[in-house]
Amino acid sequence: MIGTQRKNIQIGQKVSVVQKQDQRSGQLTTGQVARILTNSAHHPHGIKVKLTDGTVGRIKQIHD
Repeated sequence: MIGTQRKNIQIGQKVSVVQKQDQRSGQLTTGQVARILTNSAHHPHGIKVKLTDGTVGRIKQIHD
């Protein structure tokens, strides 16, 4: 599932995000959502979240 809809994201969910500095390479970082940073219901590049380890990035994949 792609993380462009805020309603699909929940705290504690396992996701893969792309950090700002990794946008060109597309390198993904996997972790659990600690906080949802995007206020709008939809964002075309992915909802921005903060992971439990402090990483901030836009969601590219949601893991089941």
